[in-house]
Amino acid sequence: MRASLRELVRYPSAVAGLCILAFLVALSVYAVVAIPYGEAIRLWSGGEALWARNPRHARPEWMGWLWGGRLPRTLVVRSTEVPAQERDLGGGVRQLEFALPFDYPYRRFPPELAVFLRADYREQAPQVELGWRTPDGSQVHLANLSPRRQDVYRVSADGDLRRALGGAPEVVLFSRPGQPGEATPGRYALEVRAYLFEPGSTVQVELVVYGEVHGLAGTDHLRRDLTLPLLWGTPIALAFGLLAAVGSSLSTLLIAAVGAWYGGWVDGLIQRITEVNLILPALPILILIGTLYSRSLWVILGAVVLLGVFGGGIKTYRALFLQVRESPYVEAARAYGVGNLRMVVVYLVPRAVPVLLPQFVTLIPGFVFLEATLALLGLGDPVLPTWGKVIEDAYRAGALYVGHTYWVLQPAAMLVLSGLAFTLLGFALDRVFNPRLREL
Repeated sequence: MRASLRELVRYPSAVAGLCILAFLVALSVYAVVAIPYGEAIRLWSGGEALWARNPRHARPEWMGWLWGGRLPRTLVVRSTEVPAQERDLGGGVRQLEFALPFDYPYRRFPPELAVFLRADYREQAPQVELGWRTPDGSQVHLANLSPRRQDVYRVSADGDLRRALGGAPEVVLFSRPGQPGEATPGRYALEVRAYLFEPGSTVQVELVVYGEVHGLAGTDHLRRDLTLPLLWGTPIALAFGLLAAVGSSLSTLLIAAVGAWYGGWVDGLIQRITEVNLILPALPILILIGTLYSRSLWVILGAVVLLGVFGGGIKTYRALFLQVRESPYVEAARAYGVGNLRMVVVYLVPRAVPVLLPQFVTLIPGFVFLEATLALLGLGDPVLPTWGKVIEDAYRAGALYVGHTYWVLQPAAMLVLSGLAFTLLGFALDRVFNPRLREL
């Protein structure tokens, strides 16, 4: 093994494959440690409510760098960070006033505005007036609200405000009169006046000015941060590919060795089952399982392993084991009275390792792409954040047709990167363990 490893690192393709594989493994470890499995599922399947403060369809921040920093980022201003003035109006009514100022340095308009409110009261909800102050001192009345304990006022979705302003609120509120084509940089403020009718009642307000970029990977149509599936898709893809390759390869190897050693009706039965299995369409069978039974990733994994047990590799391994069975050292072991099980496991199977290892490595990306294919067909696990699920969501939302190319390209790049790592390593292993290829 040491000699083989020294021979392996002589190939640049093997070094490149190992480096990419090390990066994917490190990414997997980070994902599992930073975001536990249960938390990842909760975040991914929790819906838009968990990601309400993220912009919708935001590009990755690195795309903002390519634009020279001109794409606006999300700005958040909270009432807990500013002073408030409280006055007693008599009759048990109190008035609370404060402003949420912020600097807006961009020429592009924000895609959306929202105000998150939290009201603490027993029976009578407070009344809240919202106003807007522009850099030139102009004031615009936004809305009168009677918020629930947890409430959201979507400024951009207010039809009455849109009609009153004569255009989209996120455009009109940031425009300079006479210059509607671009946003006006400057200091803006959300002005809040709340009337409280109960002792001890309070109102907290949070203004979110959504941007066009967010995080390392952007967001999707449900505002979910795509960094989560890109990170967690790595251990899921590697685990699925590795387990499927190990299960199908080792079982195929052992079955071929048993058939070649025992011969007779045992070998004949194994060959007939293999020939029947070879004509079965694996992908349609997996589609039927996902449609009629379960779309769980682990159910699909079990089906993949079962379909791969009697694969075409049995024919290749059988031819190799038939030659090994006639070797002098096997005859000597038989003369010493070695049992059948020991003969198969100790004397036959190790001779196939040089053939098995390169094929095993190159099998892994095939299973990774199989999981992505099933997800793209709508048969992916609905609760797991995988690369294939991201591509399926992007396809259903028409991401490529509305300019959200990052939504598709990032998981596709991760799939290509994983396939490239195992392919480069597999080809190098084939040269190391196959003397005839080494001479080329």
